[in-house]
Amino acid sequence: MEKEEIKKDNQKNLEKDIVNDKGKSEEAKNEQTEKELTPEEKIKELEDKVVRSYAEMENQRRRYEKEKDDAFDYGGFSFAKESLNLIDNLDRSKISLENDEKLKDTEALKKIVEHLDIIHKDMLTILKKNNIEPIKSINEKLDPNLHQAMMEVEDDEKEPGTIMQEIQKGFMMKDRLLRPSLVCVSKKTQKKDENPKKTEENKENNEKN
Repeated sequence: MEKEEIKKDNQKNLEKDIVNDKGKSEEAKNEQTEKELTPEEKIKELEDKVVRSYAEMENQRRRYEKEKDDAFDYGGFSFAKESLNLIDNLDRSKISLENDEKLKDTEALKKIVEHLDIIHKDMLTILKKNNIEPIKSINEKLDPNLHQAMMEVEDDEKEPGTIMQEIQKGFMMKDRLLRPSLVCVSKKTQKKDENPKKTEENKENNEKN
């Protein structure tokens, strides 16, 4: 038994020596390769490293500049979006007061509405100074990137998809959408006695004839 254990230990030691010798030989080989490089090759290798390092630094600088510009241009994006609620509340207050039967056609209502209009106009001016402007909607063609259709109204005088009414005003901050305009768009009038299935069949028959 003791002889077998000694034999195993010797075998393990031998394997360790082989691995160590292999590692040393690879290190020696790498050192030899480095020694074989000419001065010109070493300079070329260093130049490549410098060029790569410079490229990485330049990429980092550009990313930093972009982040800095975005922070400057759009740093108030969230605040601007929240501030639009003030304009919405002004509009709702005005509509509510105008629909109040007790206040209709009174001097008090006229004065209140005038003040609300002044505040509304001042708020839009402040937003415009900060590159925030309302989106054009009425009589414009529906643009899914700027408008969100909430309902359709039959109108044969307008081209289908034309914005007829603005439910909630949308706004842009420079080239970014703060929120889309909620709108009502036109569609063709559908005759009550018109059956879409029959109309399709008539078209097919006309084409065959």
